[in-house]
Amino acid sequence: MRLTVVLATSVLLLCACGATPRRRSAPPPPGPERSAPPRPPANLDAIPDAVPRIEPHSSRGNPVSYEVFGHRYFIMATAEGYKDRGVASWYGPDFHARATSSGEPYDMYAMTAAHKTLPIPAYARVTNLGNGRSVVVRINDRGPFVDNRIIDLSYTAAHKLGMTQAGTAFVEVEVITPGSVTEAARGIAPAAPATLAPPRLYLQAGAFGVAGNASQLADRLRRAGIGNVLVREPDGAAALYRVRVGPIPDVASFDILAAQLTRLRIETLLVTE
Repeated sequence: MRLTVVLATSVLLLCACGATPRRRSAPPPPGPERSAPPRPPANLDAIPDAVPRIEPHSSRGNPVSYEVFGHRYFIMATAEGYKDRGVASWYGPDFHARATSSGEPYDMYAMTAAHKTLPIPAYARVTNLGNGRSVVVRINDRGPFVDNRIIDLSYTAAHKLGMTQAGTAFVEVEVITPGSVTEAARGIAPAAPATLAPPRLYLQAGAFGVAGNASQLADRLRRAGIGNVLVREPDGAAALYRVRVGPIPDVASFDILAAQLTRLRIETLLVTE
């Protein structure tokens, strides 16, 4: 295990023994000698996606809550309906064969992932918003405990999404519920790479029914030195004035902007134009 965490009670600690979340911003702590990861398969692209199936929640890795670096995370009661956008990262050789939070050994060549709060196991479709590539992974681990990251992918999953060199990518994560209408309608095969230009991404800082309130927040952001602030007029059924910052060109710019808004205690949402 890469990091010891404090659980809500001693009972939870006993129940979650061996399921401690780990940090992925540094190599694991020194441990017994172990062999290097096996050579990668000849064709990583041929490794099939995870196939969603009905599974009970793991007896490990699902405490009611846990704490890492002073932040408490609460495990979701169900994964159904979960959908989010943000930045994905990946983890590889340093953790290969080490125990995941579920107790299963980590296989960098399998189609798996780590998430901070989804119940374990869960299945999700992850789409790279920059190139349209899509994969299905099985979530069996906790993390990543790095600011502004929503999912940590296996090496193979990251490779198939085209993000191993950059290390990060803007993604959409959508849970697949085995046997659901959504799964049957969309299928579980990876989507073909998009041929259109990638969408323009923005951080939404607020949505208001009154134009004046949106203008006040926009002015506050500008006074704080944040540029590229715009107020989008209401469109469609939702009569809301949306305050957005962007477009965001890359993950580095996103991290800087997200940190600025966090210091202003403004909750944000990653959206497309």
